[in-house]
Amino acid sequence: MENFKNKNVLITGGAAGIGKIMSRIFLQKGAKVIIWDINQVKIDETVSELSTLGPIQGYQVNVADFEGLKAAFANVKEKHGIVDVLINNAGIVVGKFFHEHTDADIQRSMDINANAPMYITKLFLTDMMAQNSGYICNVASSAGLISNPRMSVYAASKWSVLGWSDSIRLEMKQLKKNIGVTTVTPYYINTGMFDGIRSIVPILEPENVAKKIVRSIERRKPIASMPWSIHFVRFFQGIFPIWFFDWFVGNVMGIYKTMDHFKGH
Repeated sequence: MENFKNKNVLITGGAAGIGKIMSRIFLQKGAKVIIWDINQVKIDETVSELSTLGPIQGYQVNVADFEGLKAAFANVKEKHGIVDVLINNAGIVVGKFFHEHTDADIQRSMDINANAPMYITKLFLTDMMAQNSGYICNVASSAGLISNPRMSVYAASKWSVLGWSDSIRLEMKQLKKNIGVTTVTPYYINTGMFDGIRSIVPILEPENVAKKIVRSIERRKPIASMPWSIHFVRFFQGIFPIWFFDWFVGNVMGIYKTMDHFKGH
């Protein structure tokens, strides 16, 4: 999708982090932005800050409330019409060993990170298919490719997004629908969500990540990995034995220790 002029762009988790930055970028490109977020204070701040750039409207939406999503969808359709670009960006992380997770930790992580994008996309996809036009971008994670201690449930949720998202890309292609799908697999991003992590691999800056996501949508890239080296993970997993892959990723790159000092927001 090369032109966002007058297009309706909806971003979940759009009031902070890369969601907020993407909102700004889309406004600068002439889009009409709709943000869903759980935090009303941040919604108000973001709308106030960005309103001089173009039309932006925010709504307080709990993406884990699946019945509430139906009402939120109906509200957007009534007030704004059909959404042209949907970006499933909202997410959380619980940085614990698996046995330390509560049942609520597991349920909330899977609902927000994995189930919500599916429910939200299902709501908006019907209209996109009817008009044979639209774009869906799902923000997964490199944790959807690489196992990591203290991230088991987060990794499970992002593996889910990765498999589901790329499958609907293929479905739209098979059905000959003009609907693009991009799946984003970034490394750690410096937004506060992963405060306390220590990494040999440079942590990504949110401004650069947001720009690359928008550029990937413009270029209709199926997968947007950041940094570019993430593209090779599957290849290395395929050619090296597990013991060597674990040794290299864990001891040489230090990935398996990155969450040892995790604090989060």
